[in-house]
Amino acid sequence: MIWKITMTNGSNLFSLNTSNMNMKTSGRLKWKLGLFIVIGLVLLVLGLFFIGKQKNLFVSVFQLKAVFNNVSGLKVGNNVRFGGIAVGTVDGIQLLNDTSVQVNMNIKSEVRKFIKQDASASIGSDGLVGDRVVLISPGSMNREPVKDNEVLVSHAPVETEQIMAGLKTSADNAAIITQQLSEIAYKVNHGHGIIGRLLGDSTMGNNLHATMVNLKNGSAGLNENMEAAKHNFLLKGYFKKKKKEEDKKKKELEDQKKDAEEKKKADQEKKQSGKETSDK
Repeated sequence: MIWKITMTNGSNLFSLNTSNMNMKTSGRLKWKLGLFIVIGLVLLVLGLFFIGKQKNLFVSVFQLKAVFNNVSGLKVGNNVRFGGIAVGTVDGIQLLNDTSVQVNMNIKSEVRKFIKQDASASIGSDGLVGDRVVLISPGSMNREPVKDNEVLVSHAPVETEQIMAGLKTSADNAAIITQQLSEIAYKVNHGHGIIGRLLGDSTMGNNLHATMVNLKNGSAGLNENMEAAKHNFLLKGYFKKKKKEEDKKKKELEDQKKDAEEKKKADQEKKQSGKETSDK
């Protein structure tokens, strides 16, 4: 009888211990699950806040439009920049016809006063191969700010393919010029051509120096002959007439200059006289 009671008490004690262990395990699981849910909710709220801030969901906005022939890969959600600062996002892209695409933009209301009615829109990119963005120029300072749903003047975007093609053409031209300069340098260093012979052949250099000396002496002799011709009886009248014409032109220029100075002086005196009369 005593043995049965003992066995019964032992079973009750074992059942009690098992129940306590299950309660502790269940409490630990609930605590972990609650922590996981709280962290998930915090991350969800932060994500929504970040996305809303990027898409201007929590600020007052107004809408602008622009029509392009080609949007060059622009997508809904891409940034709109004004003065290099992100001020909005692309809200929608609508195909009007086979040659026109309308871009709708949500812009922060706080920058409306800076965007004038003659502002223009163009499509650029973040870097050489970055995402497409809409770039808005401010316009004239004396114009009125834009209104809601106003259509801006647009400019055709510069395609990346055109930029790359231009860079390739420049690189090809630079390669050709470099090759030609290399060939010229090779010929000069090996005495080919006039420049190479001038640099490498002292005899040719001396001949060129002698030629220059002869030209200088010839010019001096020509000046002497001209001076002698001026005193020649037959040519004296010609040179005398030419000198008179030069003197006449010089005198006319001096007279014109003198008249202009006198006129300027008379105008200043007249102006000063009028001022004194008005003061009285």
